[in-house]
Amino acid sequence: MIAAFLLLTTVTFHQDVEPILQRRCQSCHRPGEIGPMPLLTYQQARPWAKAMRQAVELKKMPPWFASGGGPFHNNPSLTSEEIRIISAWAEAGAPRGQSREAPKPVRWSEGWNIQSPDLVVAAQRPFAVPATGTVDYQFVIVPLRTMEDHWVTAAEIRPGARSAVHHIVAYIREPGSPWLKDAPRNQAFRAQGVTTSDILAIYTPGQAPFQAPEGMAKRLPAGSELVLQFHYTPNGTAELDQTSVGMVFTSKPPTKRVLTLQIGNAEFHIPPGEANYRVSAGGTLPNDALLLSMFPHMHLRGKAFEYEITAEGGRAETLLLVAPYSFQWQLNYVLEQPRLLRKGTHLRFSGWFDNSASNPFNPDPTKEVGYGEQSWEEMMIGFFDVAVDPKLDKTAFFVR
Repeated sequence: MIAAFLLLTTVTFHQDVEPILQRRCQSCHRPGEIGPMPLLTYQQARPWAKAMRQAVELKKMPPWFASGGGPFHNNPSLTSEEIRIISAWAEAGAPRGQSREAPKPVRWSEGWNIQSPDLVVAAQRPFAVPATGTVDYQFVIVPLRTMEDHWVTAAEIRPGARSAVHHIVAYIREPGSPWLKDAPRNQAFRAQGVTTSDILAIYTPGQAPFQAPEGMAKRLPAGSELVLQFHYTPNGTAELDQTSVGMVFTSKPPTKRVLTLQIGNAEFHIPPGEANYRVSAGGTLPNDALLLSMFPHMHLRGKAFEYEITAEGGRAETLLLVAPYSFQWQLNYVLEQPRLLRKGTHLRFSGWFDNSASNPFNPDPTKEVGYGEQSWEEMMIGFFDVAVDPKLDKTAFFVR
């Protein structure tokens, strides 16, 4: 039906294309965000009409890689009708149309993708990212000086040098935690080891800020500090990074507390030239929990990632299949409806790796690859957010 409509009428930017850009594209394609060019106006979009047509017809944009599981609340994929509209507009020479047909501009939050934060913190000193070389993981402890407990409904990490940042993780270090207890505050340092501290938010390319479902929140105990973990990737230009973290609080006690959990495997060795090497990890859920979202993480040889559960009857079910996996667009997949996982549910996460010469991103197909922090090494981690009783912290949740 839409195809017949397009034959009879002229598709214009203001009437037909601009509403699609507002719904699907402008969250990234606006000043200060990850999109390489803004698409807020006709003047900005017109030069890119042919490129936009190609990107949407090949389904490269908006980026989305879930090919199984779901449905997902944050799926930005264009409908077939939206793709046909953009294609017809480009084919017609990208006509502007009448200004009176334009939708009202979207009022984006100034400097943030969350609502105006109640608290913004940043490292006091910028970190100098060199133009070349390897930078070990850097950590910065940021005191919050909160005198009371807070419930966080949204949190966003905004890097100061986005093009040189591979990822940033903001951990909540509660008072009395022995983790990095003797490390300096407000300055970068190197550290190793793992932590059981909860995660407030994660930044990766394409990752949306943390936004809790209605009535849910993450707990920020009084006296907590944020431990920021940085993975920098020099890109040929020396840059200064001074990352900020914004948080939105609620005064209403939540019905559920959100925890970020993870299952991974660090004991693997991918043979040289292997094009489809599988690495798996699993565990059993210690208590009932509502599954909210899933965030798979691998590096340059990552090919696909699957989250599976096995219920008491032995039936396996795929909750998420990401194929292909994209190192350039590491996305969090938010379920349209939270999924109740009962105590005793077995979780099995699998990642497939392409260490062959056919992988254009492979740093060296002649080498065996194991676990490591840098991008030319590999990781296999499945993060997932769950909602539990507000009284439970991570330690209590794992008491069976």
